[in-house]
Amino acid sequence: MEEMRILSPTAILGYGFPMESFVEGMKRQPHVIAVDAGSTDPGPYYLGAGISFTDRNSVKRDLEIMIPAGLEAKIPVVVGTAGGSGARPHVEFVLDIVREIAAEKGLSFKMAVIQSEFDKEFVKENVRKGYVSPLFPAKEITEADVEESVHIVAQMGEEPFIKALEEGADVIIAGRAYDPAVFSALAIKEGFDKGLAIHLGKILECAAIAALPGSGSDCMFGYLRKDSFVLEPLSPLRKCTTLSVAAHTLYEKTNPYILPGPGGAINLYESKFEQIDENKVRVSGSRFVPTEEYFVKLEGVKKVGYRTISCAGVKDPIMISKIDSITQSVRERVVNNFENYGIKDFFLDFKVYGKNGVMAMFNGPGESHSDELLIIIEAVADTQEQANTICGFARSTMLHFGYEGRISTAGNLAFPFSPSDCKMGEVYEFNIYHLMKVDSPTTLFPVRYEVFNKGKKQ
Repeated sequence: MEEMRILSPTAILGYGFPMESFVEGMKRQPHVIAVDAGSTDPGPYYLGAGISFTDRNSVKRDLEIMIPAGLEAKIPVVVGTAGGSGARPHVEFVLDIVREIAAEKGLSFKMAVIQSEFDKEFVKENVRKGYVSPLFPAKEITEADVEESVHIVAQMGEEPFIKALEEGADVIIAGRAYDPAVFSALAIKEGFDKGLAIHLGKILECAAIAALPGSGSDCMFGYLRKDSFVLEPLSPLRKCTTLSVAAHTLYEKTNPYILPGPGGAINLYESKFEQIDENKVRVSGSRFVPTEEYFVKLEGVKKVGYRTISCAGVKDPIMISKIDSITQSVRERVVNNFENYGIKDFFLDFKVYGKNGVMAMFNGPGESHSDELLIIIEAVADTQEQANTICGFARSTMLHFGYEGRISTAGNLAFPFSPSDCKMGEVYEFNIYHLMKVDSPTTLFPVRYEVFNKGKKQ
């Protein structure tokens, strides 16, 4: 085989894509339809809660186009990081949708299921052996950290996908996976250069985001050759340029030349980007450098409490000029009030948009000026009831807080919603973000199969 053709329909399963672009992709006779279905970008909540951050109807819409198209063309459909986070409940979320589609459309196919959630005792055993090391800025892991975790997933590489492809899978639904793996697996299986295949997968994972104008809800097509690969957007509205493709190569990476992943890293020192026509770019020179030992990345979260928020607008220029001292005084008042009730272990924050609401997480943000502010009062406590109480007290305290120069006493805050307080539920934070040394890239990610005959599971 001299060329491997790969269709990436959308940046994340459930983000959607224009049917016209998908049809154009199928006209190019791809060898595989692949899609990344998740990310840690939406934060730890979804992994902890075991729910998808993409809507079920949207995920079903994408799959009920992709799977029949793949079966008709006799090419595999590969999904990685199913359900957004890739733990068992997330994989089951997608499997339920696939089974529903199979039944409704009377489809016949062989589906591979690859789980990536690890048992706590297994992780603890590896901690004791010294096989688990932190990724910056994480700290050294303890067995207590593992025990606190709700779900722990590991990023599989391309090897479990290759095994499933070798065993005749028509559809692959996998748990947490290294993003490029779903795109590179078939190519690596067929003997294409691993460095080029993974680099191509790195760009295809976000579909048309690597084009101009970029979009996560549109298709991208990749042509992998022996010495290079070519990227082509499938909408006439978009173009790939050397700048857009090179820029996306650097996406989410701290080192512009090294792209690490399971079992090694892509070395980009000799990568070359060439414009071959007005909307296509050729990339060459990328190479894979294996590590002496094989590592997978672990992601785990723990529950830290419950959250309640209240959103309010501020227009008074006098209050705006004193907002830092006001929020500090309200914070002190809240702490003082609940000390008498024995409630000390809670988190209270005021996110002030219009005055470093985004940049406040960094040290030394510059001054900002606005004639309107949006204040998000956030309370996190051990129970939802405590979070509700603390947020409500902070909100009412700020609403009627007296400050020097205040003219109106009717209220300092304008609430865009009624009720003003929103119960956000459980709060999670990442407590495992580590590498674990493994002996085999496939043993820990066993493949099982479900076979459907005219929509009925056999």
